[in-house]
Amino acid sequence: MNYRSIAYIIGWVFNVEAAFMVPPVIVGLIYRENVLPFLFSILICLAIGIPLVVFRPKRQHFYVREGFVTVALSWILMSFMGSLPFVFSGVIPHPIDAIFETVSGFTTTGASILSEIESLPKGILFWRSFTHWIGGMGVLVFLLSLLKLAGGSHMNLMKAESPGPSVSRLTPTVRSTAKTLYGIYIFMTILEIIFLLFGGMPWFDAITTTFGTAGTGGFGIKNDSMGSYSTYIQVVVTVFMILFGVNFNIYFLLLAKKWKQALKSEELKWYLIIIATAIFLIAWDIRLVYASFGETLQQSAFQVASIITTTGFATTDFNVWPEVSRTVLIMLMFVGACAGSTGGGIKVSRFIILLKSMRKEIKQYLHPRQVRKIQIDGKSIEHDVVRNVNVFMVVYTLIFGFSLLILAFEGTDLITNFTAVAATFNNIGPGLELVGPSANFGLFSYPAKLLLIFDMLAGRLEIFPLLLLFVKDTWKKF
Repeated sequence: MNYRSIAYIIGWVFNVEAAFMVPPVIVGLIYRENVLPFLFSILICLAIGIPLVVFRPKRQHFYVREGFVTVALSWILMSFMGSLPFVFSGVIPHPIDAIFETVSGFTTTGASILSEIESLPKGILFWRSFTHWIGGMGVLVFLLSLLKLAGGSHMNLMKAESPGPSVSRLTPTVRSTAKTLYGIYIFMTILEIIFLLFGGMPWFDAITTTFGTAGTGGFGIKNDSMGSYSTYIQVVVTVFMILFGVNFNIYFLLLAKKWKQALKSEELKWYLIIIATAIFLIAWDIRLVYASFGETLQQSAFQVASIITTTGFATTDFNVWPEVSRTVLIMLMFVGACAGSTGGGIKVSRFIILLKSMRKEIKQYLHPRQVRKIQIDGKSIEHDVVRNVNVFMVVYTLIFGFSLLILAFEGTDLITNFTAVAATFNNIGPGLELVGPSANFGLFSYPAKLLLIFDMLAGRLEIFPLLLLFVKDTWKKF
């Protein structure tokens, strides 16, 4: 285990986080608020981060084990530091509540323990939404675009942080790939802000809403989330939620004018088919709830986009919708967005691989001697990827079941517990019943919140980097 290199990367994480806290300070100064909570937090980050990066480690190689451990520790420590402004400002005085809110932000979950949002200081609201944007693409991916590491170190860090069953280079080097991804991310962020401003949205609202959309997180700055905004703004957010749920490789291929390769993506096709099917199914189910077909379709589209991309914004209390609609939304919680996007969930690509594996096994019974390979987009899928997907689903199910069992001791109803786990583990935000879009997660005890914090981190890091921290052999020197 290369402990010195791990400490070096974590030091840079602290320093970058300190830099990310500067914009909330500027916002606080603009609105004449107390910025000391952020200044103290910045000093603490730098006091730890600078000594860790003063001396560059001689051995910079990062293998898979170090990559997974570094990513897991970085996210945990980054969340702890990110919670300090909430505690220092007194907005969320209890450390566990503050960490819950911060982890929910960085993991782009959007589950909150706060019952009243609009009275919070602007600097805190900005930081709360900004954590979504930071966590959406990943702070380690950002570092990869800046730091020079030896050998395959970049790839091992990127594999550990990037969502999806497999990660590939878009350009000859991982470092340039990280720059490309962030370039696309920033461009789409600016584009959405422009569209929202064009619709008459105030600057502060437009920026914070875009942060929540880009990171597919869903922290709003209004108590009713997106309900009080105009139909135009809701439609713009709907479109961008869907766009940010697309694999960013598709955008790279489009920029490279590889139109055929981009548009033949099976994952993109099924992602859009699932969205369209869910929209029309829910629209039919809630046709009597709203006054016009247009409003019905718009509300249906917004909530489908919000849930499948795991953003978690809401324009209405879908907790009171008919059972068919609520069931469809719960199913979308598990499907999630595309691999390589800022969205959470199991990912569409994993379901494609699972369904093709199932079809392969069924045909294998009929033709035992026939050799079949699973293909996506005309390319054969490596056995390691298929095995990883199968193991992921087994571990996912076990963690989900264990979390559900522990929450049962809270005394809350099954739907509340089930959707609370689904909403946190899949990084969505709102669930149903007591954790619906008009409620929050403040009702749970502190042990239950710690469990849900684990679920949020496990969901964002796709389980294995976090689990490796609890394996004894991980820490041995080989």
